[in-house]
Amino acid sequence: MTHQFSADVLICGAGAAGLTLAIDLARRGVSFRLIEKMDAPFRGSRGKGIQPRTQEVFEDLGILERIVAAGGLYPPSREYRADGSHADSLVMAHEAPTPSEPYGSPLMVPQFLTEGVMRERLTELGHRPVFGCELIGFEQDEDGVTARLAGAAGEETLRVRFLVGADGGRSFVRHSLAIGFPGKTLGVRAVVADVVLSGLGREAWHRFNEGEMNAQMSLCPLAGTELFQLQAPIPLEGDIDLSAQGLAAMVAERTGRDDIHIHSVSWASAFNMNARLADRYRAGRVLLVGDAAHIHPPTGGQGLNTSVQDAYNLGWKLAAVAAGAPGTVLDSYEEERRPIAADMLGLATKLLGEAKRGEMRRGREVHQLDLGYAESSLAMEKPARIGGLQAGDRAPDAPVTGAAGQPTRLFELFKGAHWTLLGCEVERRDVAPRPGLHIHTFSERGDLRDHGGHFREAYGLASGDWVLVRPDGYVGAIVDSAHIEELEGYLHDLGMTSA
Repeated sequence: MTHQFSADVLICGAGAAGLTLAIDLARRGVSFRLIEKMDAPFRGSRGKGIQPRTQEVFEDLGILERIVAAGGLYPPSREYRADGSHADSLVMAHEAPTPSEPYGSPLMVPQFLTEGVMRERLTELGHRPVFGCELIGFEQDEDGVTARLAGAAGEETLRVRFLVGADGGRSFVRHSLAIGFPGKTLGVRAVVADVVLSGLGREAWHRFNEGEMNAQMSLCPLAGTELFQLQAPIPLEGDIDLSAQGLAAMVAERTGRDDIHIHSVSWASAFNMNARLADRYRAGRVLLVGDAAHIHPPTGGQGLNTSVQDAYNLGWKLAAVAAGAPGTVLDSYEEERRPIAADMLGLATKLLGEAKRGEMRRGREVHQLDLGYAESSLAMEKPARIGGLQAGDRAPDAPVTGAAGQPTRLFELFKGAHWTLLGCEVERRDVAPRPGLHIHTFSERGDLRDHGGHFREAYGLASGDWVLVRPDGYVGAIVDSAHIEELEGYLHDLGMTSA
C-alpha cells in the first residue's frame, strides 16, 4: 500500500521531547508535522533542571545561550530547624568547566521557559507546532503510517513515513500499539505548584521538616521568573485544595509561620509518583520518545533531560533512513536509549528514597555526562581498545587551533547535522570524502593543531588512528590506519557513500 506522503514524520506531542525532535529534523531538512492536543503550550515549571549533557545538546541545537539567559543556577538549600534557625548547603554540585567538559553545573530553567525558547528556535527554522490538534487513530503498513487527526477545522487524514509518540505518560500512541508499560506506583503523592508569594527571599531554596513525609515542604525561587515552586508530599487519598487560599493554609501549617503569604497560583498539580518503562520503543514505523516511553519520580532532575536526549538520539537516525539508509538503523534507537531509561528510573527512585530521609545533595551521577552506548551495534573498534575513550562514549570537547592560527573547539566542529571524522597523524586522502561527513586531521599538514595537548589527552589516539563522531556527539568508531576498509564499510552501511 503506497500513497503520496504529506510529510516524512508526524510528531505527536509538542513538549520538550517533541520540540527537540522537530528542531533536529528541521535543521536536517526532513519534512514533519508537529501536533499537540492541548490548546496552548504547557505553562508549568515541572522539569526545571537542565543537566550539563543537555546543555551540550542545546549548544548544538543553537539555543544554549538563550536557555542560560532565561534561567540561572540552583540556589543553596536552606533547611529550617524546629527552633527557627537554619543551615545552608548546596543541592547541586557545581563543578568548574574543563577542556573536555565545558559545562559543569546544572541550570535551573522552568519548563515553560525552556519550551518557549525551543518554540522560538523552531520558528526560526520555519516551523511551528499546531495546538489543539489531536491524533485520534492510525494504521501502519510496510511503507508508512496513515494517521487521523482532529482539530478546530474538523478531521484530517495524513500519510507519513513515520509516527513518533511524544505524547506523555498517558500516551495515546503507546496505548494504541498495546505496548506494555510495566513498573510500579511508588507510594508517594505530591503537590507541585508555581506561586507568587511574599515573606521569603529568593537567595535560597527554602526547606521545612526535611525527612518528615507528612509535614515536608519546599519553596524554591524559580530563576528567570517572580515565581516560587512549591513542592510537598500529600496523603495518598483525598482532595487537595490547590487554590491560593488552600496552598496558603498548607504553607502556614507546615512552616509554622504566618509571614509567608501566597498571592496567586499560576499552575498547580497533584500527582502520584510512578516508575514505569515501555516494553518496546519501536513498533514498525511508530516510535516512542520521552514520557511516552518512561515515567519516574522527579528527584534528581532526570526526566526532561532524558526525554530531550531520546529525541536527539532519534532525530539523526530518522533523517538517515528518510535519506535512504537501511531501516535497521532505527533498531539502534531502542537498543541505545531503553537501557539508559532503565538506569535513570533506578537512579530517580534511589534519590526519592534519599529525599524521604531529607538527603538532597546531588552529584555527578545526575549530570548525564558519563552515559554512553558501549554495547550498541553502532559502536565499532578496530582493533579493540583497552582503557581510555571507547566507541559509544560521549565525544569530549577540546580547545584546538586551526592551521591558520584561529582558536576553536571540537564542539564547534561537531555542531550541525553532519558526522565528524578526526585523524591523528594521518593522510586526509586515505578516507574518501562524502556528503554528510566532515574530515579533520591533526598533523603538520592537517587543518588542526593540538598545541595544548587537550585533544590527545581526551581521546588517547595513537599516530595513524581515526575517531568517527556521530551527529549526536557520541563516538561511533575508532580505527587505526590498517582498518580503513572497515571504516568505509561502516559509513556505507549508514547510507554515506563516497562521491
